[in-house]
Amino acid sequence: MHDLTQLRRSAREIFDHALRAVDPLSAMRSVVRVEKSIINVREVSFDIAAREIYAIGIGKAAAKMVAGLNEALGTRLTAGVLCTNDAGINDSSLGQPWRTFRGGHPEPNEASLAAARACFDLLTAADQARALVIFLISGGGSAMIEAPASERISLSDLQAANKLLVSSGASISEVNAVRRAFSAVKGGKLSAHAPNCDQITLIVSDVPEGEEYNVASGPTIAPGKTLLSAGEVIDRYQLRGELPSSVVRAIDKQPRLLPVSASRSERLVLLSNKDAQLAAAEAARRHGFIAEVAPEISDQPIDQGCTKLLERVAKLRVKASPDSRVVCLISGGEFSCPAKGGGLGGRNLETALRLARLHARSDQAERFVALCAGTDGIDGNSPAAGAISDDTTLERASAISLNGEDFLERSDSYSFFAALGDAITTGPTGTNVRDLRILLAG
Repeated sequence: MHDLTQLRRSAREIFDHALRAVDPLSAMRSVVRVEKSIINVREVSFDIAAREIYAIGIGKAAAKMVAGLNEALGTRLTAGVLCTNDAGINDSSLGQPWRTFRGGHPEPNEASLAAARACFDLLTAADQARALVIFLISGGGSAMIEAPASERISLSDLQAANKLLVSSGASISEVNAVRRAFSAVKGGKLSAHAPNCDQITLIVSDVPEGEEYNVASGPTIAPGKTLLSAGEVIDRYQLRGELPSSVVRAIDKQPRLLPVSASRSERLVLLSNKDAQLAAAEAARRHGFIAEVAPEISDQPIDQGCTKLLERVAKLRVKASPDSRVVCLISGGEFSCPAKGGGLGGRNLETALRLARLHARSDQAERFVALCAGTDGIDGNSPAAGAISDDTTLERASAISLNGEDFLERSDSYSFFAALGDAITTGPTGTNVRDLRILLAG
């Protein structure tokens, strides 16, 4: 028998285990090997006996990826640029070959523009040397490095456009379709600066499986031709009249084709949301729970996603009915969650609150716990990674005069859970493989 305190503790232990399983430094140590004159990354090998090596790291997981690359290469690296939002990283902490830029997030800043210029300069030098270029790409990089496609687009235009896009309710694929259209970095445009170089891109993915071109808006990967156009997206969400005019002009302009390169180009996904889900399920089974992963509940609108989660938990309880053990449903991805007010919160905090509300309205009398959190440690504009809710959440909130509906209406779910002491605060984790939702019942 598990009481509520035990279930809540178990949910947090499952989440923490999943975070350890998607640590980028550990992943780099396990897959990157240098043996004499050969660098091996899983099944991919390059001869580096007589060539220079350059590297660029971009995104929330880039600092740990760079640390792993440093361990493997030692003094072999010629030069590198790191674009991160980690305030604890600087040039001296990484070693002489590296230049570090703390780009903005979720909107670009001056350092984001400076990072792009430094990357262009590095790639020009690498191209002249016909070097090997190693790209370390992770989520969050869309804002940490940026260069506008037109001189008419100012930094304030870039910031306004990004802020509008991420709060529009559009999916990440749709947002990135627009971002690529007014960027000189995204959609393979960064790596195009070194057409004479062999290149390998290592990815810590925060996008759905098979959509790696969307990680950091794909600075090294050109998108497929079948994707939505930027014009279609801004029309679908009625953004044409709200975006800066300079951005709209760039979107409407015929895109320039990328140069064709005969050099070798490889890419590998090091970590993804699937790794976090499987690790969470493994941890749940070690706790003695009956665990299932629900990969189909991933990127739905938040109201639909929450309903589907509780439906799947109920089905799992029925399937496990001869057994008295607790059931655990694992889900990942990123529900679409438009901001409706000026409060503090994000999709994970709101998911936890919605699940508590839906469970209270159901006829289920069992113990229930839901932990919803971002693996990067950041949920929306809040200081939390997410929250944990249970079958007593609304009752405890009512006792201190908190109305969950009011907090949902102003997108202020962080304040709700902070008042209850149920916000999950990890700080930046140094990884980023989307969200994780852990539901326990029984």
